Amino acid sequence: MSSDVELKEKGNRCFAARKYEEAWQYYTNAIIKNPSNPQYYTNRALTGLRLSKFADVVADCRAALELDPTCVKGHFFMGQAMCEMDNLDDGVKHLQRAIDLAKEQRLNYGDEMTQMLRNWRKRRFSIQEEKRLAEELELQGYLSRLIREDRDRKVEEIREKFGATKGTEPMEPEMQEKYKQVEKYADTCMTDLNNMFAALDERRRKREIPDYLCGKISFEILRDPVITPSGITYERKDIEEHLMRVGHFDPITRVNLTADQLIPNYAMKEVVDAFIAENEWALDF
Repeated sequence: MSSDVELKEKGNRCFAARKYEEAWQYYTNAIIKNPSNPQYYTNRALTGLRLSKFADVVADCRAALELDPTCVKGHFFMGQAMCEMDNLDDGVKHLQRAIDLAKEQRLNYGDEMTQMLRNWRKRRFSIQEEKRLAEELELQGYLSRLIREDRDRKVEEIREKFGATKGTEPMEPEMQEKYKQVEKYADTCMTDLNNMFAALDERRRKREIPDYLCGKISFEILRDPVITPSGITYERKDIEEHLMRVGHFDPITRVNLTADQLIPNYAMKEVVDAFIAENEWALDF
C-alpha cells in the first residue's frame, strides 16, 4: 500500500502530465493518509484551479492555512479562486498577503504573483467603475427630472397668475416673457448638467496609468522611485528586495548594482505626485 508521500509523488507526475483528475484523486488519498501536511492541500488546490473547482480550492487553502498560517501558496491559490468566484475584495487581499509573505520569507516568486495581483485589481477597479457609472447615470436622470419638474411647476404658477387654462398658448406679452425666462433657465440648467457629466465621462475614459509611472518589477505606480547608474527607475522597495533576494545586478541591464548606488529620482516623484493629485482614482487602481 502506498504511503502519503508516494501518493503525493504520483499526483505530481499526473499533474505534470496534465492528468488533473487523476492528480486530484492521488492528492485526496494522500490527505486521507496524512491530513496534517499543508502541502497536500495546496497541491490539490492547484489542481482544483486547473479543473475550475474554485469552491474546493478555497476549502483546501483554508485547511492548509489552518495548519500553516504563513503558507504562501495557501493565500495565493485562495486569492485566485476567490477572484474567479467574483469575490474580488477578499481575493485581492489574499493575493497581496501571499506576496507579502513571499517577501518576508525571501522566496523567489518572480513576476507571476505581482502580475496576477495587478490583473485582478484592474478587474476589480473596472467593476467598481461600472458601478460608479450606473450610479452617475441614475443621478443624472434624477437631476434632469428635478429640472423638468421645477420648470413645469413654474410654468403652472405663471398660468395661475394670469388666469390661463392648461394647454392654452400665452397671449399677453408679459406672460410670454415669463415663459421664455423659465424655459431659458431650465435649458441652461440642463445644459450645465449634461456638460458636467460629459466631463466626468471624458475623465473616466482617460483612467489609465501610463507605463512610465509604474515600477519595472511590481508594475505598480511608483511611490518611492530610485534610479540606477544604468538610468533605469525602480520602486525602491522592489529593487532592494531584488538585490537582497536575487542578486546584486540591475534586473534589466544585468549590470552590477548595490543598494548604495540607488539614487532618489525626485523628478519622477514630482511627476507621479502631480498625476495622483489630478487622478486620485489611481490610488485604488
